[in-house]
Amino acid sequence: MAASLKLPLVPASFFGMVLGLSGLANAWRVGARIWHLPALVGEVLTFIALAVWLVLIVLYALKWMVAREEAFREVAHPVQCCFIGLIGVATMLAAGGLLPYSRIGAETIFLIGAAYTLAFSVWRTGGLWQGERDIATTTAVLYLPSVAGSFVTAIVGAALGFPQWAQLFFGAGFFAWLAIESALLHRLLTGPALAAPLRPTLGIQLAPPAVGALAYISVTQSPPDMLVHAMIGYGLLQALIMLRLLLWIMKEGFSPAYWAFTFGATALATAPMRLVERGDVGPVAQLAPILFVAANVVVGLIALATIRLIANRKLVIGWAELADRDAGAVGQR
Repeated sequence: MAASLKLPLVPASFFGMVLGLSGLANAWRVGARIWHLPALVGEVLTFIALAVWLVLIVLYALKWMVAREEAFREVAHPVQCCFIGLIGVATMLAAGGLLPYSRIGAETIFLIGAAYTLAFSVWRTGGLWQGERDIATTTAVLYLPSVAGSFVTAIVGAALGFPQWAQLFFGAGFFAWLAIESALLHRLLTGPALAAPLRPTLGIQLAPPAVGALAYISVTQSPPDMLVHAMIGYGLLQALIMLRLLLWIMKEGFSPAYWAFTFGATALATAPMRLVERGDVGPVAQLAPILFVAANVVVGLIALATIRLIANRKLVIGWAELADRDAGAVGQR
């Protein structure tokens, strides 16, 4: 039936596009406030992100209707399943983008996204705690259900006026990040090298300190302190390590998996900008414009490469092949 309808069977990982676009839109919104950049750019990016989110929501729902076997296979996959958590994260970011235009709409969408994110995080983390996992399947995607989900809940929840709830979710994300990072680094240091199709998932490694810094800024009202500077500093270290590994990561060329880099890159730019907004005049303020330009370059290049795949009708096919090779690589361990 799916073949006859010729519907694109989009994987949940496609929602990473919404994270990158929303992150860049937020950076431009902050830039409009502190540097008087054109506000229109941020709003255009916001509506592009909303449009992509809406299209993906519809296509992913149709996938469960017309290709349920494929959808269940994704849920059962030891790596791809964690991307399903991005649906809730992207939904909350859509709510944040909509907030200036409709508070009721933003709150409604946020609550749906937050409830989904929390439920999926508990379900997926509970499965992970049962063990019996191949070490080759331990990748940075493990951050997505609990760390990314909790930090984004804190960021958008604080923007909507729920600061105490946001603090609780910041704590959940912060300590989950530290716990998962120790397990992930142990795997990277002592386990086999990541299979080439899995290497772009390392881009997610950039996100926890940067998105966490944004969440910390969102749940506090005090002047910039050492903790937020430390988180940004760790994010900068991760970015430099990503640059050092870039050729190794790109061994098999471009695929939409590289959207994994965009949320961390945009958060790493936005967090210093938010500190500038609070009066920070130190090194972070000097780095802010550089990181902002870098984030635009990263998202722009990945977006252009993705558009090229769409033009060549290779976008969904490329992801399907990546998932198959990913599964094969894991199965050979």
